[in-house]
Amino acid sequence: MSAEQLPIWTKDCVKGSLPKRGNDSHKGTYGTGLLLAGSDDMPGAALLAGIGAMRSGLGKLVIGTCGSAIPLILPVLPEATYWRDGAEKAASGEIAEPYRAIAIGPGLPPSQMTEQAVQSVLAKDCPVVLDAGALSKRSYHEREAPVVLTPHPGEFSKMTGLSIREIEANRAGYARDYAEEQGITLVLKGNETIVAFPDGECWRNVTGNGALAKGGTGDTLTGMLLGMLCCHENSREAVLNAVHLHGACADAWTKTRSAHALLAHELSDLLPTVWKAYEDGNK
Repeated sequence: MSAEQLPIWTKDCVKGSLPKRGNDSHKGTYGTGLLLAGSDDMPGAALLAGIGAMRSGLGKLVIGTCGSAIPLILPVLPEATYWRDGAEKAASGEIAEPYRAIAIGPGLPPSQMTEQAVQSVLAKDCPVVLDAGALSKRSYHEREAPVVLTPHPGEFSKMTGLSIREIEANRAGYARDYAEEQGITLVLKGNETIVAFPDGECWRNVTGNGALAKGGTGDTLTGMLLGMLCCHENSREAVLNAVHLHGACADAWTKTRSAHALLAHELSDLLPTVWKAYEDGNK
């Protein structure tokens, strides 16, 4: 199956599935998300994912990150609350609060601690997003709630044992096969990102451009996925809308600015205007 044969998640699909924010709602209506991200060497990953999540509709965000990162992130994102050394505490099984969704991985090194934290997260009955350091070769068959994996081809190669050349030659086929075999949702990033679901449903995303070929844009996507999983009732629509709007922000950037110049946090800066244009299209 070639990628060109896949249906496209279009602008009209997004318009018809974005959640509406009721005037009588409150932060609890849209849920609390937990983000486990960032390390001493990569504190910015937690910030980029955190901003993406806060811009994407959730009610409240808890960022579990290393103590050294908190004073760096807090001045930029005071709206979040912070769980000091959250990944280490999660690895010890200390996730107590019920979360609407959890994301783990941006800025975390692949390690035994990270793997233990991932296993603790997977034991929770809520949607989970795994990215970056949380991606590994493992089985997800015991889990019922949605699991969303967000590898680029290099990470997918390590997960599957396939070469990058093999993956690029049949991205849609391998994405669908892996999603079905593992019972997960796979967001295989790249030019025209492929989104594959456990039942074989598979979509092609055509938003985005070369401006996204820069460090941190994947962290922003992870945050957007977390936020949209919290505020959407339908998890599939949440994933597809996050991927589409992430790319649409890059498209909005290149209408007036060079693709070379985008910084990852500017995707989140653009999201309110881009999202509003889709809402206005519903009227």
